[in-house]
Formats: sequence, C-alpha cells, structure tokens
Amino acid sequence: MLTFIKEHILTILIVLNYIIAISAAFTILLKNINPTKTLSYIIVLVFFPFLGILVYYLFGQEYRKNKIFNRKHILNRSLIKKINKDLELNEQELKEVDQTLEEKIKLVKLLHKSENAPLTLHNDVEILINGNKKFEVLLEDLKQAKNHIHLEYYILKDDKIGGQIIDILCEKAKQGVAVRLSVDDVGSKISSASKKRLKNSGVSFYPFMPVLFPKFTGKMNYRNHRKIAIIDGLIGYLGGINISDNYVNYENDALFWRDTHIRIQGEAVKLLQIHFLTTWDFVSGSDIQVSKQFFPESKTKKETKVQIAASGPDTDWANIMEAILTAINTADNYIYITTPYFIPNQQIITALQIASRSGVDVRIIIPKKSDSWIANHATNSYLQSLMEAGVKVYRYTKGFVHAKTQVVDDIFTSIGTANLDYRSFNINFEINALIYNEAVSKQLKKQFLEDIKDSQEIELKRWEQRPKLMKLKESYSRLWAPLL
Repeated sequence: MLTFIKEHILTILIVLNYIIAISAAFTILLKNINPTKTLSYIIVLVFFPFLGILVYYLFGQEYRKNKIFNRKHILNRSLIKKINKDLELNEQELKEVDQTLEEKIKLVKLLHKSENAPLTLHNDVEILINGNKKFEVLLEDLKQAKNHIHLEYYILKDDKIGGQIIDILCEKAKQGVAVRLSVDDVGSKISSASKKRLKNSGVSFYPFMPVLFPKFTGKMNYRNHRKIAIIDGLIGYLGGINISDNYVNYENDALFWRDTHIRIQGEAVKLLQIHFLTTWDFVSGSDIQVSKQFFPESKTKKETKVQIAASGPDTDWANIMEAILTAINTADNYIYITTPYFIPNQQIITALQIASRSGVDVRIIIPKKSDSWIANHATNSYLQSLMEAGVKVYRYTKGFVHAKTQVVDDIFTSIGTANLDYRSFNINFEINALIYNEAVSKQLKKQFLEDIKDSQEIELKRWEQRPKLMKLKESYSRLWAPLL
C-alpha cells in the first residue's frame, strides 16, 4: 500500500485536489454571489491545481466573517442609542434639508435607513491636502488632548513620522490621557521595541485580526482599511493618509504622494466615535465602558451637513458603494472622481456611462503607475468602454495619487478610505465622510482641476491602438479583478 502511494503520489494529490475543488465549486455556486466572482473562483480552482485551493482558502471563504464579525452589541448600549436619537432631525429640519439638497436627499435617506447613519448638521470641515498638512495639524491636536485619544489605522509604521506619533501617544498616556490604538496587523509595521514602549507607557494597543506571517498576507480578506483619529470626542480625522513616511512628502522623497484627508469638528465626530468603539470592542475583547466623556457636546455652530458611511463584512449593506452609485445616478452637471485603484463593479460602470451619455461631465483621475501591476492592468481593461461613452480619464504623472474622493454638482463630496474596487466595496472595513456643502464641494472641485494639470488625458484613438499583448494582459488581469 505504501509502495503504491509513493509511486502514484502526484496522481493521488491531483485527484484529491479536484475532489476538494469540485466541493468548493458547489459551495460557491450555492452562495449565489456575483456571477463574475463565482466564475473567477471556479476558473482558478479548475485551471490552477493546488494554487486555486490556496486562493480560495485565503480569499473565498466566509467562515471568518460568519464566525467573528458580530460586533453589533455595542450599538445596543443605551448611551449610544440616545446619541443616535439625539442626532436625528426633526420634521422641520428634514423639510429644510429636503429643500436644500433636492435630489441628493436620496443619499441621506439611503444611509439612514440602511445603517442608521443620521445626517448631522453642525460641523466644521477642513480639507487637508497631502500628508505634510495633515500631520502638521494632527500632531498639534494630539499634543492638546486632555481626556482621550482614539486611533484606528490600516498602516502605522514606527519610522520618522510614526515615531513622532508614538512619542506623543506615550507622553499623553503618562499624563493620564486615555490612549487607545488599533492598527491592522497586515498593513502596519511596528517593532517589538515600539510595542513594548507603548504598553509600558500605558497606551492600550491591539492589532486588528493578527496574522502569523503579515509579509505574505498582504491581500488577505477582511482587513481594516480605515484611518480614523478622534481627540477628546471633539475633533475627528478620516481620509486616505496612513501614518508612514511614504505619505509625508519630505524634501528628498523620490516619490511625491498626492492624498486627501479631512479634519472635522462637530456632531459627525460622535458618529466616528461610535465606529471606533465598535472596532475597539472587537479587537480588545473587553467590555469597554462607554461614557459621556466620549461624546461631549459640540460647540460648533457652523452648518456643514455630514453623514458617516461605514462598510465592511459586519454591515448589512454595501453602504459606501451604494452611496457612490446613488450620487452618480443623481448627478446633473458633473462627477469628478479620484481613486488610486479603479476596479469597479458593473453597476458603477453602467452608471458612469449613462451619466456621461446623458450630458454629465464625468472625469476620473487614476495613477499613471500603480504599485500593483495586476491591479494596473485590470484598471486599464475598464477604460475604453468608459471613454467610448464620453468619460474623460486622466493619469496622474506628478507622483502617486492615493486620494479617494468624489465631488458632484457643487453640493456633494465624499472623502474617505474606500477605493473604487471590489475589495473596498465588499471585503475590507472602510469609512467615508459624505459632505453636503457647496463651499466644501467647490474647494475639492478646485483641487481636482489642479490635479488635472499634473495629469495626462488618455486619448481614445491612441488607447484603442495599444499593443495586443497589453490588451491580453488586461483581459487576464480582469479575470482576477473580483479577487484583487
């Protein structure tokens, strides 16, 4: 028997592979998920023995989602319920909002009904262009913290800027400020010495879903891609800028990093705080005491309407994708999108094509060079059909554009962590601020037009003539798009 196994080991392994692959294929079919995604997994399972099963194990199964992403109990706390109720608008306020936003009121109602994300009226929103500006104001706000500091980041590295942040966190913790820090275990790189220092200083520190070999799991599912900072419950930050020297644009940096973040003072900070607390409850595994000190009354009287849209494996709906889709469908004049990764689903593609063909000025800025060759080729596979519908596509040439923004009709702005790709829409934990304000929208529109000056528009005729080998790479990469 052992002799037979040794002589036919490869055949036995291949047979076992296909038994498992066929079983996995039936499981995928029974889930009734997106047909494109279903076919992608089945193709990988059938045509890539052993590798296909590994890909499915890492990316296709949802046992982790079903088993551990049940973090809703914190939302049932009486204090949080009261805060959400207090933020709900009365009939007169809703009537005034309806008159102001007209068609965009669909967005407000969409999120409010799907995930109880109330529209907040009183906020002061500052757009922060690039890392040097963000860190200038963030460092100062952290130094001024008196009660608590809450940070939730995809990437935190203990390099130059990360070291400065860690210094302040340790110092504030020693002063008695409650410091809570959660970082994604795959995205972040923090030395053992820094972790020990944080712990010894009194900083409460937890990684999000620890993995054994982070270097080899960069694309593992269900990562926390959010970048949130909350200081004393009064100031909040979110956007595309992680804590790493890559984002700062130091004088001698080889690569210019173009990114966007926002600083919020006002009622919307309470919503950020709630999202942070749900994550903290999950990563810490402890029964956090939710106190009124987390939710102080805002003194901001400026009227800027903001909703916080969060999505991930723990939400019932793809909130950010649905919000972006609704914004596109209700656009009258223009849609300006900036994204580092553009691998959209069919709903977004069709909506952009219809908007452009209906006379809406649709423009998209993407990087000229991506940090992922397969993502870059996958992105390229979507461009021709969009340009044929009249969409203008620009490739940013000054450096790497990492901003994740949309601005529509001088009234709607989205700034946050979500890319326009499958992973952000369906897999990772993301968070965006949806801002309904003319001044903010015009400011972001102005920045978009400035970024176009540092970009090259793709000409449809020249694009159609690109080499067949490139088109083949694009088609191949597109097959993997739902898995990227």
